[in-house]
Amino acid sequence: MQKLRNHQPGSAPATLAIPSTPQGQKPAISLIEYDAHHLEERKIEEVENLADCLNNDQVSWINITGLGDAEFLKQLGAYLRIHPLALQDMLNTGQRPKLDEFDEQFFVLLHMIYKDKDEELLVEQVSLLLGRNFVLTVQENRGKDVFDPVRRRIREGGGNLRFMKSDYLAYTLIDAVIDNYFPIVDSMVDFMEDLQEKLLDHPTREHLRELHDFRRTISQIRRSIWPQRDILGRLTRDESGLISKRSKPFYRDCHDHTVIILDLVENFREATTNAMDLYLSSISMRTNEVMRVLTIVITIFIPLTFIASIYGMNFDPKASPFNLPELELPYAYPTVLLVMLIIAVSMIVYFRRKKWL
Repeated sequence: MQKLRNHQPGSAPATLAIPSTPQGQKPAISLIEYDAHHLEERKIEEVENLADCLNNDQVSWINITGLGDAEFLKQLGAYLRIHPLALQDMLNTGQRPKLDEFDEQFFVLLHMIYKDKDEELLVEQVSLLLGRNFVLTVQENRGKDVFDPVRRRIREGGGNLRFMKSDYLAYTLIDAVIDNYFPIVDSMVDFMEDLQEKLLDHPTREHLRELHDFRRTISQIRRSIWPQRDILGRLTRDESGLISKRSKPFYRDCHDHTVIILDLVENFREATTNAMDLYLSSISMRTNEVMRVLTIVITIFIPLTFIASIYGMNFDPKASPFNLPELELPYAYPTVLLVMLIIAVSMIVYFRRKKWL
C-alpha cells in the first residue's frame, strides 16, 4: 500500500511540508523555451531567472525534480502565481490523480509508472501546471521520467509541437505518461499467459504468490489510470479557453488511450480471478488423482489382506474338520501366494478395462 505524505493533522491549509528522502532532494530546474524558429535550453539556479521567460511569446517548459526545499516552492509559486493549495499538493506525494482549475491555470496530478533495473514497478507522482504560455512539471526524483521523447521532438522540431502553444505541450507530456503504461501492460500479457500454463501444469505455492503479486500490480495500475481517464475527459470539455479547439482532438485521443488501458486492466482482473479458479481446480484434480490411485491400491489389497488374515490364524486341522485342510499340503504357502497374485492381477486388468487406471 502506498502511504500519503501529508501535512500534520490540524495544520493550516496550504501548509508546505517537506517529504522525506528520496523525495526530499534539493530541487533542480531545467528550462526549455521554444517557438517555430527558436529553441533554448538552460539550467536555472535562481527562481528570479524565470521571470524573463514568462514575458515573451515563446512556450516555456519548466521542469523541476526534487521536493526538498519548501522555501523554493513558495518563491516559485509567487513568480508563477501558483495557488497555495496546488503547491501543497506538489509536496504531498502519493495522492490520487486529479485535476484542479485555478485562475487561468490547470493543475494536474498524474501517476507516472516505470520499471527499475530489477524490473520492479514503480509509481511516481508528477505535478503539471498549465498556464497561458508555460507548462510547469514537478517530479519527485531526478533522472527518472518518461519525457525524453518529448524533449527529442522539441529539439528536432518534428511534428506540430514547435508550432503549437502551451496547451499542446501539456498534452504531449500527459500523453507520454499515459503511453508509458502500454509496454508495461503488454509485458503483463506474456506474464499472465505463462502463469496460467504453470498453474495448469504444476500449481505450487510459489505460483500462487506470483498470482497475488500480479493482482496487486493490476490494482495499482487501475488506481492510477482510472482517475487519469476522468482528468482527460474533463480537459476535453474545457470551456475556460486554456485548451484550444485545435488541441482538444489530441486530448480526446489521449483519453481513448486511457480507456484502452483500463479495458486491458479490467480484462486482467477477470483473468486473475480465472487463474485463481484454475489453481484451485488443478489442486483439486491432483488431489483426486492421488486419492484415486490410493483407493485402487487399497481396493487391490483388501482381498489379499483378507486371505492373509485367515491363513495367519492358528488352526489345528486334526482337531476339527472345520479347520483349514490346506495347512497340511506340502505346497500350501506358495499356492496361497499364487492365488493372491492372480486376484491382484485380475483386479488391475479389470480396473484398466474400466479406465480407472
